[in-house]
Amino acid sequence: MFDLNFLLAGDYRDWLLSGLLLSLQLMGITLLLSLPLACGVAMLRLAPSRLLNGLGAAYVELIRNVPLLAHFLFWYFGAPELLPDAWKERLYASNIEAVSAITALTLYTAAYMAEDIRSGIRAIPVQQFEAGRALGFSFLATMRLCIVPQALRLAAPPLLSQTLNLWQNTSIATVIGVAELMYQTQRVEAASFRSVDAFVFASVAYLAVSLLIASLAALLQKKVS
Repeated sequence: MFDLNFLLAGDYRDWLLSGLLLSLQLMGITLLLSLPLACGVAMLRLAPSRLLNGLGAAYVELIRNVPLLAHFLFWYFGAPELLPDAWKERLYASNIEAVSAITALTLYTAAYMAEDIRSGIRAIPVQQFEAGRALGFSFLATMRLCIVPQALRLAAPPLLSQTLNLWQNTSIATVIGVAELMYQTQRVEAASFRSVDAFVFASVAYLAVSLLIASLAALLQKKVS
């Protein structure tokens, strides 16, 4: 019989709550790292240099056209083997699963956020950029002090939509052994043979956080418009 009570106490509850907390941590750390990276890539795409434009475009196209699962597997199995032995040993001695997951999620999320931020920058009237240059600011200073803050405000709703995608993408980290929510759900299912109960709990947890993020996006959309 369907019964979630056995999940609300004992080891099963602890496993699921620790997985949920780790999933939230993955999302939070990735956001902190991907937003500055996305701003930098967006500025590369708009820089007055064909070389810098090409670098920004190459990053976006390379990352976005490779499945996220492949990113996870590369950063977990492939990239550490390219490091010097001392670095590789130190990495394997630490939590390599979490490091690989955060690296893959950060690079992947930043590529999508960069395009949202670039659209926000292009929505700012060009006269504001010209005014900043006329006052003697460099390209970077004009972007940092005048253009990017306004662009982030305009891009906030789509950035929150990317945050929603990021939250759901954390579940893929289970393939490299990160003990996030989906990993712990499978652990509970294997130990209790209660598949429906365990995955209903995980689904409700993902849904609750997703609805919260979606509500924030809708609220910001109303304020911006």
